Amino acid sequence: MSQIPSYDRAPDCVSVRWRLGQAPWQQIPPVPGRRARAIVDNDFAGDPDDLPQLVHQLLTTNVATRLVVASHLAPGDHFDPSDHTAQNAERIVRDVFTRMGLESTDVIVRGSDARLPDRETPAPSPAVDAIVAEAMRDDDSPLFYLAGGGLTDLASALLVEPRIAERMTVIWIGGNEHDDLASPPPNAMPIEYNLLIDVAAAQVVFGDSGIPIWQVPRDVYRQCLVSDAELRIRMAATGPLGRYMYDEIAAVFRTATGFGAGPAETYALGDSPLVLLSSLQSLFEADTSSSAHVVRPTPAIADDGSYVPVAGARPMRVYTRVDTRLMLEDFFLKLAEFERWATPRA
Repeated sequence: MSQIPSYDRAPDCVSVRWRLGQAPWQQIPPVPGRRARAIVDNDFAGDPDDLPQLVHQLLTTNVATRLVVASHLAPGDHFDPSDHTAQNAERIVRDVFTRMGLESTDVIVRGSDARLPDRETPAPSPAVDAIVAEAMRDDDSPLFYLAGGGLTDLASALLVEPRIAERMTVIWIGGNEHDDLASPPPNAMPIEYNLLIDVAAAQVVFGDSGIPIWQVPRDVYRQCLVSDAELRIRMAATGPLGRYMYDEIAAVFRTATGFGAGPAETYALGDSPLVLLSSLQSLFEADTSSSAHVVRPTPAIADDGSYVPVAGARPMRVYTRVDTRLMLEDFFLKLAEFERWATPRA
């Protein structure tokens, strides 16, 4: 898990200050305007692959980050076995903002600390109210819901206000492999990690709502491997922010090795397709043109995590390949550009 920051000691952070919508680190100013809005939702107290995703998203100027939802993990999760993982996730997000000198903390909202009790009852939280408000805002720009963990807060918002399904697209990192597209990895969890966080919530999003879904299932987010050498040279060596993210990932390396799963030369930045698919689209005929997907009827999700075909269901995208070159190069270059501005060398 990412280290929970202590309030009695501020982290080493940059002296610069900035707000969302600005990009003072770019020597050549970006073209003004934005193409879309985004709500970022992740279980920041879990796998630290969400840290590069969050930083990447915040450094991307053509999509306006409207909310950052700090969501919960599964009960007893090995990354954080506490009963307040959404609270811990919020503290981690605020710590990241501090490390970046980012003053736009008004976008941070806490999600529920618990799963849905059933498919008909929302789990109330400040995030649910904020999600509904943003979706119902009088704004014609597309809204992407970027979900890198469980779907509790999105499902709750859909239960509270079903009309938001027509006003956003969810891009979800999660779900088992589709049998005709890929096979599970060796010794795979029977229910994919992010789906396991809240199966009922996924059942609401897939089966009980009309929200458009772009799914990045387990076999595809596992494609997002980056080498330890790349992380050391192109992330850790860029400056304090990059070193912080590397150290959080290295802690997982050490823990996994202690359980006999390592050492390894790679780590999966499995949440980063959220940035790729929403922000790094083609200019003309805008789409995720460098990645590949199939379109199929949206299935229901069974209690065991399997897919149940539904005749006549709305279409959904299932990604089969993501452009890791574009995704990782864009992240490493934006991080280096930011670090040069935030921590100038003598």
